[in-house]
Amino acid sequence: MKQITLLGATGSIGIQTLDVIRLHPDHFSVYALAFGKNIEKAFPLIKEFEPEVVVVQDHTVKQQVEGEFPTIRVLQGTGGMIAASTAEKVDVLVNAVMGSVGLPATMAAIEARKLIAIANKETLVTAGHLVMEAARKYQVDLLPVDSEHSAIFQSLNGEKNESVERLILTASGGSFRDKTREDLVGVTVDDALNHPNWSMGAKITIDSASMMNKGLEVIEAHWLFDIPYEQIDVILHRESVIHSMVEYKDKSVIAQLGTPDMKVPIQYALTYPDRLDLSMTKRLNLEEIATLHFQPMDYERFRCLKLAYQAGKEGGSMTTVLNAANEQAVELFLKGEISFLDIETLIEQALERHQTIRKPDLDTILTIDQETRQQVRSYLK
Repeated sequence: MKQITLLGATGSIGIQTLDVIRLHPDHFSVYALAFGKNIEKAFPLIKEFEPEVVVVQDHTVKQQVEGEFPTIRVLQGTGGMIAASTAEKVDVLVNAVMGSVGLPATMAAIEARKLIAIANKETLVTAGHLVMEAARKYQVDLLPVDSEHSAIFQSLNGEKNESVERLILTASGGSFRDKTREDLVGVTVDDALNHPNWSMGAKITIDSASMMNKGLEVIEAHWLFDIPYEQIDVILHRESVIHSMVEYKDKSVIAQLGTPDMKVPIQYALTYPDRLDLSMTKRLNLEEIATLHFQPMDYERFRCLKLAYQAGKEGGSMTTVLNAANEQAVELFLKGEISFLDIETLIEQALERHQTIRKPDLDTILTIDQETRQQVRSYLK
C-alpha cells in the first residue's frame, strides 16, 4: 500500500489522481491533501479519503477546515506543503499544483528521498538544474505525469540515452490551432478555454492555446531526460493520439499511443514499473480514428514556443523569468486585463530586460520569480 501526498488536490490533475486512487483502494491511500481555497471541491474529498493531514493556502481557510474536520491536522502555506511531502509515512509525492509554488516542497521531498510523481512542470522550468542535481544526489526518481513526458519515459524504457537521436513532442495546437495571428486579435477568455481534445485547468488550457505549455514541456524534457535542446523537436498532431516519440540513431521511432486521458500517465507514475487495469479509460480504437495528421511547427505563428526555446538555450535564470512572466501574464488575461496576444509581448519584454544568472540558488530563483511577476504587473501602468 503506497501512502500518497497530493499537492493540488482540487485541480484537474489532482481530481484525476484521486479517480485513480479510488479505483485501486488496495494499492493506494491518501496521507495528505493540499489545496488552495476551493473548499466546495475539497470538503467532499476530505470526507471521502480521510487524510491524516490537510494543507491549505491561508489562515481563513485553515479555520474553515478545522471547524468542519476537528480531528484532522491542518497546515498552511509552503511550510505546510513541505511538512506533508516529507512525513515519514509518505511513499509518493504527487505534485500537481500550478506554478512555481510547488518548487520548495519538491526539493524537500527529494532530500527526504520520496518518490516524486511530477505534474508540476514549472518546478523543472524554474529550477531544473537544482532539482535534477538533488535527484541525482539523493538517488530519487522523478516520474513524469505529463502525457508527453510519460510517453517519452515509456518509449525510452530499456534503451540507452546515447542511442537517442531526438525526442519528438506532439502538440494538439490548442483551441487556436487553426487561427492565423490576425485571427487572434480580440479573442476572448472563453474562446481560449475551449480546448478541442483535453479537459484541463484554466491556466494550462491558456498555455496550450499560446503554445507556451509546449515550450515549458520542451524545457522539462531537457532536464528530465538530459537531452540537448537541439535534439528536442515539436510537431503539430491534432488528434492527440500519439503522445510523443523517441527517434533513435538507427532511425527507429518508438511512440506511445492512447486516448487523450490524463489518468493513464497519472496511474503509470503511481504504479511504475508495474501496470494496473484502468477500466474507466476508453480503449484506443485506431480503426475508428482511421487517420492521424501531422504538421510542422510554425514558430512565428506560435511565438511563445519560440521564446521558450530561446530561454531554455540561454539557461540559468532566464527560464525562471520565462515561467514567472507567463504565469503573471496568463493571470492578467484570465482577469480580462490584457488581450491574448499581450501574453507573449509581456513575456518577451521580461526576457529582454533580464540579465542571466548562470547558476542561481533557490533563494535567488524565488526572488527573481517574485520580481518578474511585479515587473509584468507594472508594465500595465
